[in-house]
Amino acid sequence: MKRTVFKTEIIVKENAIGVMREGDFDYISLTDLAKYSNTDDPSGVIRNWMSNKNSFEYYGLWEQVNNENFNSVEFHRIKIEEVPYNRFTMTPKR
Repeated sequence: MKRTVFKTEIIVKENAIGVMREGDFDYISLTDLAKYSNTDDPSGVIRNWMSNKNSFEYYGLWEQVNNENFNSVEFHRIKIEEVPYNRFTMTPKR
């Protein structure tokens, strides 16, 4: 069964933010949100969000719930050895 995809945008403080609905799920464009903070380099803003310790905790929880092959031992190692010392940089590709 093909899911219907609906795209629109909302205006937040005079900035267009892309919104997409696929099935029962809504997605908001992080790139559009990041452009509000830094129009020249929104990818830098996203990298900072993704490398934040709290964001890393969220990834671990999400993976535990949704990924049956989640490597909790490696996650714990990165969490203890790299994240607190800013040696770990999460990127969209990583």
